[in-house]
Parts: sequence; C-alpha cells; structure tokens
Amino acid sequence: MNKLDNSFTDKNIELLSFADSLRWDLKENLHDSITESIFKDASLIASKSITNEKSNLRTNWEISLDKIVTSRMLGFPIMFFLLAIVFWLTIQGANYPSSLIAEFLIDKIHPILKTFSASIGIPFFIDGLLIDGAYLAMAWVISVMLPPMAIFFPLFTLLEDFGYLPRVAFNMDKLFQKAGAHGKQALTMSMGFGCNAAGVIAARVIDSPRERLIAIITNNFSLCNGRWPTQILIASIFIGGLVPPNLASLASASAVVGIALLGIFLSLVTSWALSKSVLKGEASAFSLELPPYRPPRILQTLYTSLIDRTVFVLWRAIVFAVPAGIVIWLVANININEISLAKYFIDFTDPFALFIGLNGVIILAYVIAIPANEIVIPTILMLTVLSAGITDAGAGSGVMFELDSVNETGEILKAGGWSLLTGINLMLFSLLHNPCSTTIYTIYKETGSLKWTIFSTLFPIILGLSVCFLVAQVYRLF
Repeated sequence: MNKLDNSFTDKNIELLSFADSLRWDLKENLHDSITESIFKDASLIASKSITNEKSNLRTNWEISLDKIVTSRMLGFPIMFFLLAIVFWLTIQGANYPSSLIAEFLIDKIHPILKTFSASIGIPFFIDGLLIDGAYLAMAWVISVMLPPMAIFFPLFTLLEDFGYLPRVAFNMDKLFQKAGAHGKQALTMSMGFGCNAAGVIAARVIDSPRERLIAIITNNFSLCNGRWPTQILIASIFIGGLVPPNLASLASASAVVGIALLGIFLSLVTSWALSKSVLKGEASAFSLELPPYRPPRILQTLYTSLIDRTVFVLWRAIVFAVPAGIVIWLVANININEISLAKYFIDFTDPFALFIGLNGVIILAYVIAIPANEIVIPTILMLTVLSAGITDAGAGSGVMFELDSVNETGEILKAGGWSLLTGINLMLFSLLHNPCSTTIYTIYKETGSLKWTIFSTLFPIILGLSVCFLVAQVYRLF
C-alpha cells in the first residue's frame, strides 16, 4: 500500500510540476478569457431563467452616456477634460485659502509666539527649536496642504459617487493591462495627484496582491498637491522667462503638464518593467462591471472626504513634519568652527550635485524635508540664503520662508547660482524622488513588507538621479 501511495504522490508532484512549467507558456490573457467566458455563460443562463424587477432601471440615457464616455474617440478627451477641471479648481481654489491660512499661522501667530517667547525669557535654542523649527514646519504643511486636499478629495469623491470613475478605469484598462497592471490603477493614480498616501490607500480596490503592489510602487509618479506649487513656481521662473511675457503663462503651464504626463508615462513603463521582472506572476483574472449612474450624496461625500481622507492624511503629515522642522533648524544653526552643519553638507555634495545639474542645497532640502513636499521650497530658500551669504532676505538664521513675489524668489535662486538647467532638473527631481515620509509609512502599513517599502523609496531616487544626469549631459552639449 505504501509503495502504491508513494507512486501516486510522485505522479501527482510530477503532474503539478509539468502544469506549472506550462503555465508560463500560456498567453497572459488566458485567465481573463476563461473568466470572461464563464461570466458570459452565467449571464446568459441567468437572463433566461431569472426575472429581475430592477433590470429595467438602466435607462436609455445611461446607455447613451456610457457609449459617449467610454467610446474610443471621446473617452480619453472627456476624461482629460474632467480631470483638468478638477486640477484647475483645486489649484485655483486653493490659492486664496492657502494665503489666508499662511497669513494667519505664519505672518500673525509666529511673531506673537516669538514676542511671547522673548517676554518670558525662553532661551534662544529652545525658542528656535520649537517655534522656528517645529511650529513653522507644521504651519507650512497645514497652509499648503489643507486647502487643496479639502477641494480635491470631495471633487474626486463626487465623480466616484456619480459613477464616472469606474468608466475611467474602463477606458484605461487596456493601457494598463498592456503594462501588466490593473485597469483600476488609473483610479489610484488619479487619487495620487491629490496625495500619494491617499493613492496608496486607494490601491485597496485592486484585488490582486501583485497588481496592487505595482499600483502602490508606481503611485509616487503622480504629482501630489505638495509638488504642484514647486512645479508651478520653478516653471514660472525658469521656463516662463524664456518666452515673451504674453506667452509666459502658457509656456509655464505646458512645462508643468509635460512633467505630469511624464509621470504617467513612467508609471506605465515601470509597471510594465515590474510585471515582466521581479513581480512576474500569474496574471490575475478580474471583471469590470460598470455601476449605474446615481446622484452624488453631498453630505456623505463631504464627511468621507474631510474625515476619512483630508484630516487623516493631514494629521499623518503633521506628525512627520514637526520633527523634520526641528532637524531643519538644527542643521542650519549648529555650527562647528563657525560653519553650520548645513553648509558643510552643501559644500560636500555640491561637486556631485552640480555634475548632475542640481546643487547641494536641493539635495539637502530633499533629505531633511522628507516628511512633506510642501516644505521643500521654504527649506530651499532658507538654505540658499544661508549658503550664499545673502543677508537682506529671509526671516533669520535657519528660519524657513517664502516670498509672495515670483520675481524676488527667482532673484534669490539665481543669486545662489541657479541656472535654467538647475530649474529643469529640479522639476524632474521633484517628480522623481523618494515619496514623503507619510507615504512611505503608508506603503509599509499597506504592504506589511519592509523590502517593498525600501524598494518603493529608493527606486524613484535612483531613477531621478539618472534622469538628471542624462539631462545635464545633453544640456551641456548645446
């Protein structure tokens, strides 16, 4: 009996090994085709044997609308148009409340805190650490991050409630499927344009662990709202300045859109590379069912967007920004031989950074401002003033600041040695660098894997440095 059992077991193992070897020779779409066939047959059988009173709820206008928003000719233009409106409303609508919050937290509360600190005799070190470091970092994150999230997330959720986002996934499905990813990755990518941490969480809608991981890793290529201001500011200074004033806005906007499209392209290329290499595996089968259109639920949308997304993500960003503000102040104010730690780092990294078209200030800013992209520009300005020895700008040693005037900001950067190449490469490095610490922590929570968290963090940096190097070499040929 034992010999018979062993022989039977060996044959089973042999059969399974043979089946496993054949599995890699199958076409990628085989599982999809089988699943689609099963669903089609099940639907046919159900339609003949089951009477559903709600089957007539799908009206003619819904069918007609579906034909338009998912058509090959109009599907993509409508999708880009609606997303462009969402981005425009977010950027334009956030400007005013952002200015108000910044004016309140930075221009009014910060001086009050400094005056109060001086009146009770708090030592310089404690004052700088808590007020100029921790408080200012928190204030910048709230003023820059809160308004766009409070606008973007509700708008996005309204489109989701209405039933349009599944149509976006339907339109993008073939594109992402060719890249070895899931069509729903389009939704997580779009959510990443608001906040990468929220985009990573949104990847839960993808059932396949392998494709969910691809969506998580590539979400950093979506420009989050913390990076839009950097892109717009640098494009206005260095790209808009290349053309006549009446074309400056158009040139700047085109450059920013170009960077965003580059991010989508790299997301697809990276998804394809991952699905063909380290994340190669069994192609998942899925069905994409278009839900009926329904009126958006305004109150529920506001609650879900503000509580579950905006406040949640903002709180995580603040938690990471406060210690970062302390570190930023320390590196700018701890001196050895009357030279700050920041100056040592900038001088040390300048040769390498300048070689790839950046500078030491940018490298240091992206190291110490890792908690939030929102504080990159204030940190860059503070470090530029510090390293270039500019005395008539800024709010003091080691204090982050921003200027209302684009021209004055450009003058400080150019006084710090910035060129057109620096501006272009900063825009590229802003797209291709490590995720912020909030997103890194979210990636770890979602994947539960230290390995994939490290990979998601380091891969964009390597890609960004490589792209900057290539651009710098091409730029210097002309």
